[in-house]
Amino acid sequence: MKKSVFFGALAATTVLAGSAFAATLDDVKARGELICGVNVGLTGFGAPDATGAYVGFDVDLCKAVAAAVLGDAAKVKYVPTTGETRFTALASGEVDVLIRNSTWTFSRDTDLKFDFVAVNYYDGQGFMVKKELGVSSAKELDGATVCIQTGTTTELNLADFFKSNNISYTPVTVGDDSEALRQYDAGACDAYTTDASGLAASRASLANPADNIILPEIISKEPLGPVVRHGDNNWGDIVRWTYYALLTAEEKGVTKANIDQVASSTNDPEVKRLLGLEGDMGAMMGLDKDWSKRAIAVSGNYGEIFEAHIGTSTPIGLARGLNALWTQGGLQYAPPIR
Repeated sequence: MKKSVFFGALAATTVLAGSAFAATLDDVKARGELICGVNVGLTGFGAPDATGAYVGFDVDLCKAVAAAVLGDAAKVKYVPTTGETRFTALASGEVDVLIRNSTWTFSRDTDLKFDFVAVNYYDGQGFMVKKELGVSSAKELDGATVCIQTGTTTELNLADFFKSNNISYTPVTVGDDSEALRQYDAGACDAYTTDASGLAASRASLANPADNIILPEIISKEPLGPVVRHGDNNWGDIVRWTYYALLTAEEKGVTKANIDQVASSTNDPEVKRLLGLEGDMGAMMGLDKDWSKRAIAVSGNYGEIFEAHIGTSTPIGLARGLNALWTQGGLQYAPPIR
């Protein structure tokens, strides 16, 4: 009942906010700063480093949008949000865009009146346990205590999985990834469940990662991506095509290191449009011709960002898998820039 009231109130808030925030681009330009809703702390995706500066896979998309719109990747204010606070922050206008491992679902897209502009990470929900527990499958977790974040799709997926397998569990509710990891590490729960990428990130943060295993079951589809409010299609286009610019750059072999060289020598018509050399693509969204070139130059293309923060050479060690380019057997596919 409480959750129904919450979602109903949030939906009403979003409807009222639709017209009030219909010119986000103007607001960002007038403010001189992009306000990006991020995770409270998920290593590799979005978390403060030793100096307090936010870094990560999702954070680099915030920077790319700021570079595209404001010409400066440093002009970002990062607002940490939990599973329960993230959508309220977006609906109320506290943040301009939400870029923090949020799953695209029917109700969030329709009832809450949000637009998921793209999928920047294809994921699925899994389970992590300590090796000493002695289980090799999530189906062996009958009677287990499970750390679970409130306000997330993982709550419902968890209930469905245990019900369908006729086994029981006791939830240990937490507010965010950091709290979940602390509780799990302290032994407050037998298992921790969230997106598989989040489990890999959390395991890498533990003192002894090898003492923990991620079980083989993936129990859901979790398409994660940046979110904006309904009613401001132009702003949605800007966030969407900034992401697709990073993806197109990888498809075309444009990197942070070679972008100027490619710009001066390419004969590829789409690369010319991507880098602002032909066709005034930026003007169609209220930006200048170099918007996408600046976005790519910040941290590189999609593949570079992936490998730098969460790839196989990092402690998190994620393979591209479904997030490989479509030309390499994955699902990442950018529409044509023309």
